[in-house]
Amino acid sequence: MSERYLVTGCAGFIASKVTDLLLTAGHTVVGVDNLNDAYDTRLKDWRLAQLLPRRNFQFQRLDIADRTAVEPLFKAADGNPPFAAVVNLAARAGVRQSVTNPWVYYEANCTGTLNLLDMCRRSGVRKFLLASTSSLYGKHNQVPYREDADTNRPLSPYTASKKAAEALAYSYHHLHGLDISIPRYFTVYGPAGRPDMSVFRFIRRIAEGESIVVFGDGTQSRDFTFVEDIARGTVAALRPLGYEIINLGGDRVVTLRSIIDQIAELLGKTPKIEYRPAHPADVPTSSADVSKAARLLGWRPQVSIEEGLRRSVEWYHANRDMARTLELCDRLE
Repeated sequence: MSERYLVTGCAGFIASKVTDLLLTAGHTVVGVDNLNDAYDTRLKDWRLAQLLPRRNFQFQRLDIADRTAVEPLFKAADGNPPFAAVVNLAARAGVRQSVTNPWVYYEANCTGTLNLLDMCRRSGVRKFLLASTSSLYGKHNQVPYREDADTNRPLSPYTASKKAAEALAYSYHHLHGLDISIPRYFTVYGPAGRPDMSVFRFIRRIAEGESIVVFGDGTQSRDFTFVEDIARGTVAALRPLGYEIINLGGDRVVTLRSIIDQIAELLGKTPKIEYRPAHPADVPTSSADVSKAARLLGWRPQVSIEEGLRRSVEWYHANRDMARTLELCDRLE
């Protein structure tokens, strides 16, 4: 059955792929994005350009932290709820940048989420999905991380803002009966990925013969997850669940040095690496227990790191004229 969804942050890395999957399935998507300059906006413009010609896609440029701008989206038609679900993927992301400018993270991730939750309550939208992060698990939990692990020791304002958003979502579930899904994402990468994230930066710098900046010694590891796997899991989590937090991860931990070596081999080049001290907001490893996603959603990651990196390098080659000129930021992760 065709449904109507609101997807926030639709020009973003994950949200653009979620929007694509919903449209391909025959649904209508109202996409919103403020197209902020957290990273080079040309990449957001590129993603949005892939969506704008699609049938049943409607785009509005607005900031979810602006309540007066959000409210008109929720006008009901014929007394029915305006959306089958709200998929809130709009967020200010980036661990390190949040240390220097925490206020913008609070506005986007907390105030924006609250605005959407309250509009769902007022308009009768029963399903709400909030994207969250593996950064919540910090340094003190055993790996692989389970959803019931302690998340009360955030290491950055970004992480704290996502923890606050999760708490707001639970309160709206408890008080107003909203059906809430909260996928926690683990190090997402893939074609058209964010230029402040490690995989894109590594591909770009190795391809163009530039030095790579690595914080730490390169042995830190991540549960890299291909963007299409993340998008599939997000769409699957739109089913009725009550209130659930669900890890979506690659189910295989890989070191940064291994990622660099694989990218270098795919490009046929030798990487130049500049090592810098580890940042105190970074964690040495992240690893997801995805058994809950398998049980509740029938989901498991399908794209291997080798295949995902190959597709990412292919995208870079196909879009090199634009991709090689994008502004990078080695302070983010």
